[in-house]
Amino acid sequence: MNLTANNRALWNNQSMLRSPARPLLSGALVIAALVAGCGGSEESESPAPPPADPEAAVSGTLRTFTYSDTASDVILDPFRKQNPDLDLKTATFDSVQEGAAKIAGGFEADVVNVCSDEYQPLLTRGLLRPIDPAGIEGWDELAFRDNEGVERSDGLVNFVPIAAGPQGLLYNTEEVVPAPDSWADLFDPAYEGRVSIDGGTWLTPIAETAAALGAENPMVLSDEQVEEAKQKLIDSKSQFRAFTGSDSEKLNLFKGGEIVLADGGRYNALLLQAEGEPVEWVAPKEGALSWVCGLGITSDAENIDAAYKLINYFVSEPAQAIAGQNGFAIVNPAAVAKVPAKFRETADPRSISNAIAEVQPDNFEAWIRAWQEVQTG
Repeated sequence: MNLTANNRALWNNQSMLRSPARPLLSGALVIAALVAGCGGSEESESPAPPPADPEAAVSGTLRTFTYSDTASDVILDPFRKQNPDLDLKTATFDSVQEGAAKIAGGFEADVVNVCSDEYQPLLTRGLLRPIDPAGIEGWDELAFRDNEGVERSDGLVNFVPIAAGPQGLLYNTEEVVPAPDSWADLFDPAYEGRVSIDGGTWLTPIAETAAALGAENPMVLSDEQVEEAKQKLIDSKSQFRAFTGSDSEKLNLFKGGEIVLADGGRYNALLLQAEGEPVEWVAPKEGALSWVCGLGITSDAENIDAAYKLINYFVSEPAQAIAGQNGFAIVNPAAVAKVPAKFRETADPRSISNAIAEVQPDNFEAWIRAWQEVQTG
């Protein structure tokens, strides 16, 4: 399955699900979103009932609230054609934290993007209705279904994974010699002023810096380790051309020759290579980070049958093949064979089995405050 040139353009600059560099609400709002709990109704604590006939046509209106490329025409047009009587209304956000705040404020949605490191803002506010795995085709075969955040502690399911991806190092092969192999290379003075690091989220820069400083598991840091990472970033500000707020910003910096080294995903390298840039991606020896994102059903969802229909479409082989050829690790192993041979190895979910899963740290408040100090320090 190959995307046309026009379709490929729609995928430019962002991942299907999210950019690891995503705009951040103010620290106070983020913390409030994470710790506030207004609770859901009793009904929201029971799994959303799957349709009696999964093959039945759906109609009415289905409202989605997701990262922008989850709502791209490339991925959704086949679903629209399969469900001509369904009015699909899409809206987008820049972070799950932002989305949770808007839904809590009254924004209406049936289906929402959820990620393993960003699920708590939705969960603590009672905004997610558990999903019944019996309503998801091939649930027992899906990769990442056991990841933190996917299943609740009570055994119910928060969201259905639809794709995953690694976060490693991007480098210009003509400028960075020898090739980087460690998170510490982001701080190599030989490239001062020509490096970028994701700055749209508090999690990524703190974790990567902690790994560069030798943390065994950068997702599990003491407050002291968070402080050390914060200070390293503050002391190294001249090292970075930018704390990038989006993938498009990072790609433009590479294309303009302003940076030669950055953190990022494999899909970033694919996009740059497609434009003739000599950029490769590598997993650091300390371990790449990895994200898992998917779709959940909101506690106030009205069209539950259509919500299940959409989620099942996203884990279907055709939709998964699109994700696989765009550099993502897919969740449906049966779709790997349908991915073009060039991308099959990276599409295999086993390709990120050794990566460090991004999760929300227990002491997330310390991380958020540290990142605020980096930005203002």
